[in-house]
Amino acid sequence: MTDQVEIHTGTNELLCNVREGVATITMNRPEARNAMSDDMTPALWRQIRERGEDPSVGAIIITGAGSAFCAGGNVKGMGANRAPVPPEERVKTLKERQRNLTGALMNLRKPTIAALPGSAAGAGLAIALACDIRIAAQSAFADAGYARVGLAGDYGISWLLTRAVGSPIARELMFTASRVDSARGERIGLFNRVVPGADLMSEAFALAKTMASGPKVALELMKDNLDDAATIDFMTAIDREAERMVKSSLTADHHEAVRAFIEKRKPVFVGK
Repeated sequence: MTDQVEIHTGTNELLCNVREGVATITMNRPEARNAMSDDMTPALWRQIRERGEDPSVGAIIITGAGSAFCAGGNVKGMGANRAPVPPEERVKTLKERQRNLTGALMNLRKPTIAALPGSAAGAGLAIALACDIRIAAQSAFADAGYARVGLAGDYGISWLLTRAVGSPIARELMFTASRVDSARGERIGLFNRVVPGADLMSEAFALAKTMASGPKVALELMKDNLDDAATIDFMTAIDREAERMVKSSLTADHHEAVRAFIEKRKPVFVGK
């Protein structure tokens, strides 16, 4: 069994460990349903960037401690008496925060999994949607929530939700701030799979480990192809696929997979 390595994140509000090629990042504010904070959020930015650059990591799980994934922004804090900040400065700050979090997640070339033990609300839902795959406990639910507090949405929620479930359903969920339970979430494609709560992390880890032990270059190129599929025309997409197909055919992992197929054994990928 491979030893687990604990990563120092700079705060107890975010935990991280690496085991068998899988980094598990845990938002650790269960008393606040893992709502974003001035300590946790920058630590999350750093771990997304650093685990993305870590050659020992092949896949990343993001989850929440306790009974929630992430409640998004701190609504109580929105009513705090603070010195007024000009709108243009607020826009600049929010743009930077968004790029560092959901923007960085979308740009990661490693497979990412959101493991949801409970609610994913507001920006917390955006974090889950920015991951490649979402596995939800039966008790989990999604809640765009912005309309309930008179806000338009941030962290890419409108783009991400539309991409996940289509425009009509995304509009319904944004306009009404209605909750989506795990069963409906799986039906509409918001969640890839729903599992018993007790099995959530073992299911997420097993899937992440499978991807982490796969052909890393090919997976990166697959992710490029899949990202392109949402934004470019078909003819451009197949041209780019051709380029990436040939690039992947030149890797050591491809040659190893062919030998393993011929020899009727499991391939051993080295990530090159």
